[in-house]
Amino acid sequence: MSRFSLWAALLGSMFFLLIWLPGVSMACTRVLYVGDDGTVVTGRNMDWSEDQGTNLWAFPAGMQRDGAAGDNSVRWVSRYGSVVATTYESAIGDGMNEKGLVAGVLWLAESEYGGHPNRPNMSVAAWVQYVLDNYASVNETVAGLQKESFNLVRPVLPGGKPANVHLVVSDASGDSAIFEYIDGKITIHHDRQYVVVTNSPTYDQQIAINAYWKTVGGLNFLPGTISAADRFVRASFFINAIPKNLDTRYSSALPDKTFAEQAVASVLGVQRTVSTPLGIAVTGQPNISSTIWRTTADQSHLVYFFDSATRPNTFWVALGKLDLAPGAKAKRLSLQNGEVYSGEVSGQFVAAEPFRFCEAQPKEH
Repeated sequence: MSRFSLWAALLGSMFFLLIWLPGVSMACTRVLYVGDDGTVVTGRNMDWSEDQGTNLWAFPAGMQRDGAAGDNSVRWVSRYGSVVATTYESAIGDGMNEKGLVAGVLWLAESEYGGHPNRPNMSVAAWVQYVLDNYASVNETVAGLQKESFNLVRPVLPGGKPANVHLVVSDASGDSAIFEYIDGKITIHHDRQYVVVTNSPTYDQQIAINAYWKTVGGLNFLPGTISAADRFVRASFFINAIPKNLDTRYSSALPDKTFAEQAVASVLGVQRTVSTPLGIAVTGQPNISSTIWRTTADQSHLVYFFDSATRPNTFWVALGKLDLAPGAKAKRLSLQNGEVYSGEVSGQFVAAEPFRFCEAQPKEH
């Protein structure tokens, strides 16, 4: 068998395994980029089988929070303000706080959260917001969540899907961590080298698959399907291939262009490379879902970009132009009605009553 045939056979086996694993569900991709000057950008694709009615919210510090999991819910007061993207206006899918911490949840079918009878509970719908409200860095997040001071409870999402997710965080220093609950036990992958995250299988297996493809070399051959493992491999190659400093071959006509702008655009290019076009779906296989939106967070300058798959413009929110101080009002930027925005939009957020997180019913322990 030729080397190319061996690659193709392996690719086919990987695709078959990941597509036909029972229970595998919605797909997403996250990439983390660090430039030579320390510029840090995190990009995230939301792949889903339908419109989520997503809106952007600006939440100030000092908000009273409830974990939406019954009488014994976790309660806290937010330490930091944040900008977040919602799912079904009842959960947080992704966001960045005023310290440059970015957090998001991606689907992981293998998730099993377990629980302890002496701990309070929190709906998975609130997990991202809890992290953004309480922590300024990945180190703080790891130190806080590894204590397992509460039980995560998965709500049932619209359409009857239980929320099986893993949590991914990155900070303005370029640090990264992934939190997975497998068989009721938390596993934390904490290392600056963990720059790409997708979905199933679990993260340790994704790393092993990617290690093989590194020996092949991305300029020779890259797996091209839209399975989670193939997206992981392509994203890993491309995020390490884009320029780490201002490339004047492409920017010489724009003398005022900064490296951060080029970095954000380059990361968004990688995100689009591993996006799934609208209309791509496999009947009975919900792990094959279209990319419906992308976020790109410039953590060095606290700018949060939003790119919809159904609208022509990418727009952004400068967190420094929002009032996120304690006592300020929560504000919403509506996207759910097909609104189109362009440029910086912090001035278009409107005061609104915050939604409640999707309720989750705790199990008896």
